[in-house]
Parts: sequence; structure tokens; C-alpha cells
Amino acid sequence: MDAIYHLAPAARWYGWPAGDDYLPAEYEADGFVHCTAGDDLMLAVANRFYRAAPGEFVLLTIDPARLSAPLRWEQPDDDLAPLFPHIYGPIDADAIIGVRAARRDVDGAFVGWG
Repeated sequence: MDAIYHLAPAARWYGWPAGDDYLPAEYEADGFVHCTAGDDLMLAVANRFYRAAPGEFVLLTIDPARLSAPLRWEQPDDDLAPLFPHIYGPIDADAIIGVRAARRDVDGAFVGWG
């Protein structure tokens, strides 16, 4: 199993009803759940898109084999970027096999995972 990752605001994640399938706030606008494969790439993505975002974040580790929604590996707008996993529906509760706190430095940069 090659896990994929989703970065979520900690307040949203910890406020989500336990046992319910998870759906990020951005799903309605985007039509899918953004995910990433690999810790290093996840750090790069977090710093590119969320460095200025205040608050704590968590990294959800997802087992793709446990998803009931379609998972597609798609090319972003940048042709030089790798393919990214996108989930076209909620993340099944039992597909989330781990949750780690994001570690950030004083400038907001993501530096690792707890």
C-alpha cells in the first residue's frame, strides 16, 4: 500500500464528527479532495499554498485501497509537476489510517510532521 496525504486545518479535523467520512471545505468549489504522495512533496505543497495560512494543521494519511470514492492521478496546470492524487468524493473514515500534527517554524513554514 502506498499511502497518500491530505493536509487539513486542525480545528476542522478535530471538530469533525468522529467516525464520519471527511470532506474538506474546499470540496464544493474544487469538486475533489486535493492529496499528495510522499512526505517531501507534501512539505513543498504545504509551504507553497499554506505557509501564510494561520493556525495548526494535521496531515491525514490515507490508504487508497479503502476509498469508496474514485481516486485519479492527475496533472496540475504546471506540466512539469508530478501527478497528484485527487479523491472525487469524501474520504472514508476507515481509509484515514493516521493523523500527524504539522510542525511549523516561527515564520509559518512547514518543517515536518509529528
